[in-house]
Amino acid sequence: MPRVPKASSTPVPVAAPKSLARLYAGTSGWAYPTWKPEFYPAGIPAKKFLEFYASQLTSVEVNYTFRALPTAKILEGWLAATPPEFRFSFKAPQRITHLKRLRNCEELVAQFVATLEPVRQAGKLGLLLFQLPPNFKADAELLSTFLFLSALHEKGAPPIAFEFRHESWFDEKIYSILREHKAAVCIAESDDLLTPEVHTAEGHTCYRLRRSSGYSAIELDAFAQRFAILAQQRDVYVYFKHEDEPTGALNATQFLSRIQALAGKQ
Repeated sequence: MPRVPKASSTPVPVAAPKSLARLYAGTSGWAYPTWKPEFYPAGIPAKKFLEFYASQLTSVEVNYTFRALPTAKILEGWLAATPPEFRFSFKAPQRITHLKRLRNCEELVAQFVATLEPVRQAGKLGLLLFQLPPNFKADAELLSTFLFLSALHEKGAPPIAFEFRHESWFDEKIYSILREHKAAVCIAESDDLLTPEVHTAEGHTCYRLRRSSGYSAIELDAFAQRFAILAQQRDVYVYFKHEDEPTGALNATQFLSRIQALAGKQ
């Protein structure tokens, strides 16, 4: 598919349509100076990126937490820069998913969840994404044991999703375990792998749209139609690919514009 054309001017701010308030969309990150001037205005300083981003998009997937946990001060700044309806989703630390590989990591999970408590209290916590390595093959017993960790079941625990990157996970036995624990399959699309569209959590679902070429207007229209229906039943989180070019951010704004148009027809 061809790349999405560059915008000729700064996007017009959008707000989450009230009739589709359970649909959140954005990219996997925001700190990209190379998104000027197609997405960020040419003169905007980096410290204002998130504030502007949140005027255009309704959610972000934070990859920062894959490497390190944010301090309370960092979280305070992020919360202050975003409106009440904005949602932050967070990628689980690599120590959990890539080094420990879900084994013996109860303290790490508890620390991860506790660190994000200010975001939950602010009403801005989306979901937690556990992205597994491509060479991590399915292990139903291990997954089940991990999902019984107390930090994932405490009152107010955030919704979770798993991005499986080895095809052996795409199996009904795995889906059954996820359903039991109200955990979602992250439906991811990349140049190399397409996750089956299976919804295992009644309350939420997650899409990561990672194709390097971006998405056409026709494809964005189709996404808007599909996801608007899903958002009538559950929270839907949609994250386009982050990269040096602003293709993902522009896709996300165009997608939300289509959602806005659909809401206006209801």
